[in-house]
Amino acid sequence: MKRLKFRASWWPTGKDLQTFRLVKFFSLTSFVVILVFTVILTLFLTIRAQRLALKKSEDYSLLLASNLNHQVFQLFLLPTAIEKQGRITIADPEQYKRLDAVVRNTIHGLHVEQLNIYDQVGVLSYSTSNLPLGKDCYEDPGVKKALFGDYYFDLPGYNPLWSILWQGSDSQAHRLKAYIPFRLEEKLGPQVGPVVGVFEITQNISQDLAEISQFRLIVLATLVVIMGLLFLVLRQIVKQAEVILERRQDEQRALEAQLHQAERLAALGEMTAGVAHEIRNPLGIISSTAELLKQRLARYEPQNRLAQIIVEESNRLNEKVTEFLDFSRPRVPNLRSCDLEGIIDRSLELVQPEIERLGITVGREYHLNGHAQAADPDLLHQAFLNILLNAIQSMPGGGHLTVTTARNPRSQSEEIRIADNGQGIDPETLKKVFNPFFTTKEKGSGLGLPIVKSIVESHQGTIKIDSAPGEGTIVTITLPELKAK
Repeated sequence: MKRLKFRASWWPTGKDLQTFRLVKFFSLTSFVVILVFTVILTLFLTIRAQRLALKKSEDYSLLLASNLNHQVFQLFLLPTAIEKQGRITIADPEQYKRLDAVVRNTIHGLHVEQLNIYDQVGVLSYSTSNLPLGKDCYEDPGVKKALFGDYYFDLPGYNPLWSILWQGSDSQAHRLKAYIPFRLEEKLGPQVGPVVGVFEITQNISQDLAEISQFRLIVLATLVVIMGLLFLVLRQIVKQAEVILERRQDEQRALEAQLHQAERLAALGEMTAGVAHEIRNPLGIISSTAELLKQRLARYEPQNRLAQIIVEESNRLNEKVTEFLDFSRPRVPNLRSCDLEGIIDRSLELVQPEIERLGITVGREYHLNGHAQAADPDLLHQAFLNILLNAIQSMPGGGHLTVTTARNPRSQSEEIRIADNGQGIDPETLKKVFNPFFTTKEKGSGLGLPIVKSIVESHQGTIKIDSAPGEGTIVTITLPELKAK
């Protein structure tokens, strides 16, 4: 028997499934890593956006302070100094009212929540809110730094990292305080004069930061959804690949099992053929000698059946030897056009006496409509006969036998189904029915179904047995379309 050869793969056998399981693990790990880096990137972009928002608010405060510096100097400080001959006292209600009008007209419609003005020694002299005036605030870092000519910005209670995670409520609104020097204007420009006070401009920038937080959430949610979808798609692909690989490995294991079984059967067949050959020669001598002995005893002891028994048992043993030879040396089918339903009828005719004796009813459901099939009628007759005998023997008290034929135009194959309502086969026995020499009958050889399987497979067909104890047995044979020689 020619052995099958498996071509060695560059990847070790059985490692593909492990590889894809590893890919599945790394896909989850990669998703977590990418998700973490996505969150970090989103947080980084959020911090960057917050810094840009703060820079925009600071620039806005500087621009507003420059305009306010010019308006207060031109509309309040200069006219008041001329009128009062240099005596400027904001505590004077009239001067305070004039300054308040200039300030409010300047900041009207602008996003200023509160404006305070400190004099040149850091005393609170003016406020748009009802703050107590005259308070010495020189030690305030912003006031002190502005009096020395520098800008100072403060955002109390603001933590960039914490604000990323939690925006806070309205009662914890973020207010940017800008401390900007108030200078006397000179011909060279408003930013070069001496410092005579400090503007404290308070802006509520919570809305800007809230928009950035919303933007952060939208970006983060979008990225998470996209990554989640990509991960699900990848997992589905890996899962499908794993299923395919499992199926292929199952098929490979089945092929390997068939190969090992074929090797065992080949060795068993060679041994069986040798044993059968050695048995048949002396068996022929025993049978012929028994025939001569039978003829001689018939003259002197007509009632003596010893020779007849030897002849019958020799013939029975010869049939078993023939079965061994059929199993060990399967015949190559001689394909020719034949009628499958006619072959089945021929097999049924041979078992008809036994069918009538047991009171079995037979139903024929033929649907091939005379379609000719290329096959070996003698081999198929032997196979059908074996199956029918098994079905009849499973119904010792009578029953019903159904033979059905059908054609599958899609696969271009014929199906023969032989069903009985006999004793059935338990699951453990069903697994062994095609094993050579396995039998549950006292006088069986255990080669009937293996020979049937060999005949069906020699026609490139398949055989399947479905059975359960007490529910009968269904044998299904499928034969593909073959070409006659």
